[in-house]
Amino acid sequence: MRLTILYRDSQLLVCEKPSGTLSEGDSPKSLPRILGEQLGAEGEPTDIFPVHRLDKETTGLMVFARTTSAAGALSRSITQGNFHKEYLALVCGRPTEASGCLTDLLFYDRARGKSFVVDRTRKGVKEAILSYTLMGNDERHSLLRITLHTGRTHQIRAQFASRGMPLAGDRRYGAPPEGMDLMLHAATLSFPHPVTKKNVCFTSVPPWENLILKKLEIF
Repeated sequence: MRLTILYRDSQLLVCEKPSGTLSEGDSPKSLPRILGEQLGAEGEPTDIFPVHRLDKETTGLMVFARTTSAAGALSRSITQGNFHKEYLALVCGRPTEASGCLTDLLFYDRARGKSFVVDRTRKGVKEAILSYTLMGNDERHSLLRITLHTGRTHQIRAQFASRGMPLAGDRRYGAPPEGMDLMLHAATLSFPHPVTKKNVCFTSVPPWENLILKKLEIF
């Protein structure tokens, strides 16, 4: 597998994550392993340090550090809220409002591998906040642009599923069988460069764009 690398320098690289790959780890399907082999074949240093993650089925933009100092700086930027991430998601149904903000208490059940919206604070429960804008819809689906304000496990998937709008293709969270992959794509990523401190911004088109435009005809 050869990954699409949108940007690279001595400190970091930004690539597009395909569905079915892992954000971290050393398995043959992990991005650090695939990127390391790809860079090595091109005669470049192969050190890759994950600083954030996407679910296995999610596609889209990811940034990796290439030095330990860059990894530390990027991780601090995430903690300080200086990472801006926008997603495109196709959900089943239609939100009642064309735009809005969803705020929930979210609990990740490790044994079941799912996040749940709960109604009270307890150990392991964290606040989850996102905002969304409706981009278009047909009688079955809606395309949303989503900005994450917190980064909880399965946050987008769980928050919309709890409102009766699971992401298309997301059988784990109750989507009907429609023969689709998970329709969630990290479309925009911006953050301060770990060395220059200048803000850098990247965009990516979902691999399922043609399905939306030609088959669903929601625009």
